[in-house]
Amino acid sequence: MADDKKWYSLRVISGKEKKIKERIELEISRRQWEERVTQIIVPTEKVYKIRNGKKVISERNILPGYILVEADSFKMNAEVVDTISNIPNVIHFLGKANPIPMRDSEANRLLGKVDESLEAGDTMIEPFIVGETVKIIDGPFNEFVGDIQEVNEEKKKLKVIVKIFGRGTEVELNFMQVEKQS
Repeated sequence: MADDKKWYSLRVISGKEKKIKERIELEISRRQWEERVTQIIVPTEKVYKIRNGKKVISERNILPGYILVEADSFKMNAEVVDTISNIPNVIHFLGKANPIPMRDSEANRLLGKVDESLEAGDTMIEPFIVGETVKIIDGPFNEFVGDIQEVNEEKKKLKVIVKIFGRGTEVELNFMQVEKQS
C-alpha cells in the first residue's frame, strides 16, 4: 500500500500545546487508531540563554498555537477529526471539518527546522551585540565591565575592551565568561 500519510495543522490554545499533544496521543491509543494518526508533533527548537555563567537550554515553540498531526489521508475521516477537535483547548484543524493537508514542502521545512534544532541546540535567544556592555564573571578579569568589540558566534567567543589602569585593553573571552549588564 502506498504511503498516504499527510501532515495536518491543528490550531490549539497557545501555551497548552504539549498538554494537548499528550491528550491526543492518549485518545488515539485508547481508540487504537495508531494506523490512522501516526505522529503528533509540537514544532519547537532548542535555544539557550546564559544565566549566571551557565548555558541554560530551553525549548521555544516555532509555531505557537499549532500542533502538527500526521495521519493517513484515507483514514482521516469525520470520526477522527471530531474526536481530535473535541479535545479541550483544541480550536480546529486548518480546513475545519475537512482538514486540508499541508504541502509536503511546507511540512518538511518545519520538520527540518525541528530536526536541525535537535542536532544543534545552539541558537541563542539573546545574542551578544557589538557595542553592548558585559560584565566578566570568570577568569583573571572577573568583575571587570567592558564593551563588546567583536562577536564570533561560531567559536562562541567575544572580544571585549576592558579598562585596565585607565586604558582600554582587548580581552578574548568565551560566552560563558560574561553576562549581559541589565
